[in-house]
Amino acid sequence: MKIALLSRNGKLYSHKRLQEAAKARGHEIHVIDHMKCLVDVSSEGGRLLFKGKALLDYDAVIPRIGASATYYGTTVVRQMEVMGIFSLNTALGISQSRDKLRSLQLLGERGIGLPRSIFTNRNDYPGEEIALLGGAPVVLKLTEGTHGVGVMLLKDDNAAKAVLEAFGGIEQDIILQEFIKEAGNSDVRCLVVGDEVVAAMLRTGKPGDFRSNLHQGGSAEVIEISDVERSTAIAAARAMGLEMCGVDLLRAERGPVVMEVNSSPGLKGIETATGIDVADKIIAHIETRLSGRS
Repeated sequence: MKIALLSRNGKLYSHKRLQEAAKARGHEIHVIDHMKCLVDVSSEGGRLLFKGKALLDYDAVIPRIGASATYYGTTVVRQMEVMGIFSLNTALGISQSRDKLRSLQLLGERGIGLPRSIFTNRNDYPGEEIALLGGAPVVLKLTEGTHGVGVMLLKDDNAAKAVLEAFGGIEQDIILQEFIKEAGNSDVRCLVVGDEVVAAMLRTGKPGDFRSNLHQGGSAEVIEISDVERSTAIAAARAMGLEMCGVDLLRAERGPVVMEVNSSPGLKGIETATGIDVADKIIAHIETRLSGRS
C-alpha cells in the first residue's frame, strides 16, 4: 500500500508514529506538504503536483491539516478524492469539524449530548444571551481557535456583559456555552477509529485553569469509559463524517456532552497515557477499508 501523509512537519510525534506504523506493516508512506501542492483541474479530472511532479499511484491519504491551513488543505484532500484516492478523513468531514457552529448544529440535529450554546455577533442585549444560558458562569469561545486558545470563562453576570459588549463593538462572531460545573477542569478525550473508541484518557487542567488541553499545561491519565460515553463518541464521529478523530466529552449530570470533535488529534498524549499503539490501529483501519473496496 502506498500512503500519502499530508503534513507540514513530518517530524512531529504524531506524524513520526504514523510513518513508523505504516512501515512496520510493510507499507510505503511519503510526507507531503499540502501547502506546497498545486491543484491542476481539467475536464479529465485534474492532477495534483508536488515539487513539480504529479502525485501518482497513491492508495490512501492521511490528512494532518492544521487549523490555519484548513481551506487549502481540504482543497488538496478533495482533489485526491476526485482522483480516486481513499482519504482517512474526507475534505467535507474536516471542514465540518473545523466549523465550531456547524459541528454543534450537526451534533444537535442527531440528538447527541451538547452544552447549550448560543451563536451571536452584535450583542446589543448581552443580558439576554446570559439569561438564556441560566446566568453566569458561561464559557465564551471564538469561532476560530485550537488547543484552548480563544476560550474563556466569564464568572459573573457583570463581567460577562462587559466582555460581550466589547466583542459586540467589533462585531466579533462568538459562541457562548453553559458552564458544566460538575465536570470541573477535566474532560474525556476519546480517540475514535472507524466504529471503535480505540483509546481514552482523562485530561485535567493545571490548577486555576478550567481548560483541560494538554497544550495549556494539563495532565492526562488512562480511564475506563462508560458504554454511553463510548456510543456518544462514535455517534459524534459519524455526525462529522470522520473515520478518525478525537472526541472531547464532559461528564455532566445529565450524561456526556460533546465539546469538540478534532479531525487531526495529537497521538502523543493518548499513547503515553494509555500505552496503546494508536498509530498502528489507524494504519490497520486503512488496510481494512481498502480491502473492502476491491
